[in-house]
Amino acid sequence: MRCKKMVVFLFCLLFLLPSTLVFADKGKEVVKVEVCADVIRQFVKIPENAAPPALLRNAQAIAIIPGIIKAGFIAGGRYGWGVVMARKPDGSWSDPVFITLAGGSFGFQAGVQSIDAIMVFKNRQSVNRLARGKFTLGADAAAAAGPVGRSMSAGTDIRLDAEVYTYSRARGLFAGVSLEGSILSIDYNATDQFYSSSGLTAGEIFAGSPRIKEVPPVAGHLVQIVTKYTK
Repeated sequence: MRCKKMVVFLFCLLFLLPSTLVFADKGKEVVKVEVCADVIRQFVKIPENAAPPALLRNAQAIAIIPGIIKAGFIAGGRYGWGVVMARKPDGSWSDPVFITLAGGSFGFQAGVQSIDAIMVFKNRQSVNRLARGKFTLGADAAAAAGPVGRSMSAGTDIRLDAEVYTYSRARGLFAGVSLEGSILSIDYNATDQFYSSSGLTAGEIFAGSPRIKEVPPVAGHLVQIVTKYTK
């Protein structure tokens, strides 16, 4: 029991300490969007190591979660904080909505690792379920490790039958990864803080509701980057 408590304490400390240092001068939500923009740029920088263009062109939503902390000693877990953007009916992209990712695993494991993750949502039903507030990969939607490269290898789900495809970056390289069992939740507090508003829903932001009175410029920058690489 004491060992498990120590793991939880170290897990929280490792997650919170960088946040305190990095977010000292800017709002943490603004910084997070800037980091997400950099992650998506790196993701598509080398086409051979990114999602197939056809998958990105047909994406209905893209979630970007930088710096997911994976930690474990016997009982492991992961936690991350990022954004999700949805495609509007006219094909353009929405402004970002803040989300958290949490999950756990059991088995023989040790060590701490930080990864960046990108999730590509293939259909609107999955996006709508996430917009309700909470979404579990593998339960609310079939999830799989994303195929990499311009063409899909024989070992990949060629028909792209899954609803959500996930990629991770560790040590500078992206690869398909399964985060099945992880829970995505809308971070309403961070979203309200970012838009200087109160009570905004994910659905309203995805639809570009007129209730959104103030959109920080960094959101437009992220939209431009995602638009560029999903045409």
